[in-house]
Amino acid sequence: MNLRLEIQHGLTDKLKEALVSVMPVPVIVLLLSSTVAPIPTGIMLSFILGTLLLILGMMFFTHGSEMSMSYMGEKVGSSMTKTKNLPLIILITFVIGFMITVAEPDLLVLAEQVPSVPSRTIVLFVSVGVGLFLVLSILRMFFRIRLSLLLIVLYLMVFILSIFVPEDFLPLAFDSGGVTTGPMTVPFIMALGVGIASVRSDKHAENDSFGLVALCSVGPILAVMVLGIIYNMGETPYRGPALPDADNSVEMARLFILELPQYMMEIALALLPILFFFSIYQMFMLKLKKKSILRIGLGLVLTYIGLVLFLTGVHVGFLPAGYYLGSIIASGLLPYFLIPIAMLIGFFVVKAEPAVYVLNKQVEEITDGDISARTMGLALSIGVAISLGLSMLRMLTGISILWFLLPGYSIAILISFFVPKIYTAIAFDSGGVASGPMTATFLLPFAQGACVAVGGNIVRDSFGVVAMVAMTPLITIQVLGLISQLQKAKKPVPAAAPGWEEYDDFTIIEL
Repeated sequence: MNLRLEIQHGLTDKLKEALVSVMPVPVIVLLLSSTVAPIPTGIMLSFILGTLLLILGMMFFTHGSEMSMSYMGEKVGSSMTKTKNLPLIILITFVIGFMITVAEPDLLVLAEQVPSVPSRTIVLFVSVGVGLFLVLSILRMFFRIRLSLLLIVLYLMVFILSIFVPEDFLPLAFDSGGVTTGPMTVPFIMALGVGIASVRSDKHAENDSFGLVALCSVGPILAVMVLGIIYNMGETPYRGPALPDADNSVEMARLFILELPQYMMEIALALLPILFFFSIYQMFMLKLKKKSILRIGLGLVLTYIGLVLFLTGVHVGFLPAGYYLGSIIASGLLPYFLIPIAMLIGFFVVKAEPAVYVLNKQVEEITDGDISARTMGLALSIGVAISLGLSMLRMLTGISILWFLLPGYSIAILISFFVPKIYTAIAFDSGGVASGPMTATFLLPFAQGACVAVGGNIVRDSFGVVAMVAMTPLITIQVLGLISQLQKAKKPVPAAAPGWEEYDDFTIIEL
């Protein structure tokens, strides 16, 4: 297909996906603002304009990321594996993990909402965590390390370390693990795994590409916990997002235009290291043809435009509206009304996530239709709705997040011993799928506004929403896998037909 036509068709498809993904939130906000939570005209107008920029940003960004990041990840993965030079592979993998995380939009949004800790400090620690654990993920593929056992060891380390971490840092640490598996990081890391697996000839190579995202989401948790131990957070008061104050559309447009230069510079600084690294790698190792280079270059341009529009729309329009709506509802007569509202938003938002649609079809295929995509989608929607309801309950009551995450992860790891290994890999990989852009950009500020209204601790009580949402697929997908296995056990299986029990989780490649 002609490159111009590919971009046109791709942008059209991504616009549809962005519309479906984002629109449930504006619809719910409009309903609430016209009934129980009136919103000032200036904030509502900025929210509408922010929604438009968010949709356009997601359209450009997701298509540009597929054209550039996914393609680069697959090519880099296959080429560095062919070198069979383990120290070089480790170095390249760490650099890739670090640089790709620095440009992750969900992480940038989360970091700027944390009081007392500079956003660059959080981004730095999280990026180092992803880089180190991406190396661990690659080594796991090379040396036949069982994913389930590795996850047990790592999450045991997480919960032991949580004893020594200040309580205010715990929700932020777990949220960091959720936001790093976002729309920039996941396509690249998954493509990197596919690229590494492509040089192997064994029948389990493709299955081994699962699990990279799962491990990379643990790294940021441990990194931010270490930050919490060594960093003195102090008592810096929390300042919510600036609420837009404009009397007309011209003044409102000026607010957005004034913010554009800041994010243009910020995103340029985030993407330049990736461009520099790939240029050096292309020069000495890849040596791709001009057509491929042009495709990657156009993809990076679209990615840049999308990220600038996305972050501008989020900070000027989405964050203030979510914050104000949460504060208005919580300061009313029925603050516990937050729970059903958050559950309603969560049910429809996760249902509309494009990545969730892909995940649902994937599970339908590996179960031979025993679990339909519709069943999978409904299960995830219910799970995310429950997790958001519990998040609001935790925020209103001040219950520690460990009382929810410790049992949740324990159940997820326990189930992993009774389901086919491929389900465990997909489930832990999919932790960030449910916690898409809407969680960090709307639900988190929604919880912060409510927390301020009820007089709670912002960092300890409102953060943790992303972590709760990210935990849902770990249980949901494995439970469905257990159901599928029980259904298969009831069916007569021909003697020659291999079962999932034959799946050998890891196959070593020659170095």
